[in-house]
Amino acid sequence: MVLLNGKENEAIKERLTKYLMRDETGIRKSVLKLFLSEQPYTTQNVFDRLKEQGFDVNYRGVSAMVGLMNTRLGILRIDVKGDHNVYSLKYEYKNSVKVTMDNY
Repeated sequence: MVLLNGKENEAIKERLTKYLMRDETGIRKSVLKLFLSEQPYTTQNVFDRLKEQGFDVNYRGVSAMVGLMNTRLGILRIDVKGDHNVYSLKYEYKNSVKVTMDNY
């Protein structure tokens, strides 16, 4: 397990807060909630869940959103399994994501 020092923890929280501030529909928060469940998800899984929740999304948009979450926020782990990337929340960021979402 990796422990974050105070500066790293605050940097993650700051990036998450800025990311969520631009979330006009609540879709970003919904995706982060999925990842907090500690299950791995493919883009298709995320797409299906968002459709079930009533979001008007397309597959390419969901793929781009998850990819940006990984590259810009740096909180996701990617496992390549066959033709699909499987995403999960990095354990060391779980508390920071939860606290930030609770405060947002």
